[in-house]
Amino acid sequence: MIFIRSTVFLLFASLATIYFGSLGVLVACIGVKPMTRHRWVRKWVPVMVWASRHILGIRYRVIGQENIPVGPAVIVSKHQSAWETFGLQAIFPPLCYILKRELLWIPFLGWGLASIRSIAIDRKAGKNALSQVVEKGRERLKEGLWVAVFPEGTRVAPGVRGNYRPGAAFLAKRAGVPIVPVAHNAGEFWRRQAFLKYPGEVTVSVGPVIEVKGVKVEEINRRTKEWIESEMTHLFPHHFKDGEQEQAEDEFDTL
Repeated sequence: MIFIRSTVFLLFASLATIYFGSLGVLVACIGVKPMTRHRWVRKWVPVMVWASRHILGIRYRVIGQENIPVGPAVIVSKHQSAWETFGLQAIFPPLCYILKRELLWIPFLGWGLASIRSIAIDRKAGKNALSQVVEKGRERLKEGLWVAVFPEGTRVAPGVRGNYRPGAAFLAKRAGVPIVPVAHNAGEFWRRQAFLKYPGEVTVSVGPVIEVKGVKVEEINRRTKEWIESEMTHLFPHHFKDGEQEQAEDEFDTL
C-alpha cells in the first residue's frame, strides 16, 4: 500500500508541478506583475497539501501559531525533506526561499520556484553569496514577502544537527526584521531522497520571534540555533536516544 500511495502521489505531484511551473513561465512572458504571478503559482501549495494528506496520509499540525508576527520576517527552519517546500507556504504568509541556484534549472519545479521570487545563490560565490542574500532578501521583504532560510544548507535526517550558517541572521539584522524559528519532524514520514513516503502527522513548532535590534549577528544566530535544536530534542526525544550527531555534509561555506 505504501508503494502504491507513493507512486500515485509521484504521478499527481509531477502533473501538478508541470502545470503550475508552465503557468509561471506563461504569466511571466505576458508581463504579469511579480506579486500577482506569485499568487497564481502559489495555488500549487493547497493542491500539494491536499495530495499529501489524502494520497500519502501525511497531515500536519502547528504549535505556536500565535507566534507568527504581523509584518514580514525571516523564517529559519529545519530542512528534512521536500515537504517543507509547500508545508511552510501553507502555514506562513506569502514567502520566498533562499536556495541553491541549481534548483532553478530543474524543469517545471525550478520555473515555479523562480515564479515565487526565490533567491537563487551561487554556492561557489563565497562571500559574494552573502551579499546576494542581503541585497535580494531586503528587496523581497520590502515587497511584503517573507524569506525562508534553511541554515544548515542541506536536508538533514531526523536527529541530526548541522552547522547553522549566519546568513539568515545577517539578513534579518540588515533588514531590521525579526527571525521566526521553526522546528518540525517531516523527515520521519518523507525521508531525504526516498521514494516511499509514510503516513503520519508532521508537527511544526513555531517559536517566539527572535528580535535583532541591538543584538550582534553571532548572538542572533546562536539564539536561533539554540531554540530550534532545543525544541527538536523536546518534541522528538526518540530521535536523540543515542545523543545528537553533527551533520558532516556542508553545502554552503558562508550562508
